[in-house]
Amino acid sequence: MKIELSSPMLEAIAAARPNLTPGVVADAEGGGSASFAQAMKHAVEHIDGQQHDAQSKVTAVETGQSDDLVGAMLSSQEASLSFSMMMQVRNKLMAAFDDIIKMQV
Repeated sequence: MKIELSSPMLEAIAAARPNLTPGVVADAEGGGSASFAQAMKHAVEHIDGQQHDAQSKVTAVETGQSDDLVGAMLSSQEASLSFSMMMQVRNKLMAAFDDIIKMQV
């Protein structure tokens, strides 16, 4: 029995990135697949970049250099959600690691 998960969000992602293969993380250099550590490092760097971008947009609005308040708030919320998601993934990984350590062999 084959179970397929489908949602409008997944379909939009698939349409935007047609060469995306499930379960394989593309290497930053474009050749082959990345290790788990490289994928996590890339994700953390991406989230850090989002936070810096959001902070620069908020600073620009606060200093009067920009009047894009909505864009600044959206960037800030996106960075916040990305960070929260990263922390949830971290918590799940730590729980799984603890379960593996507690296993009796």
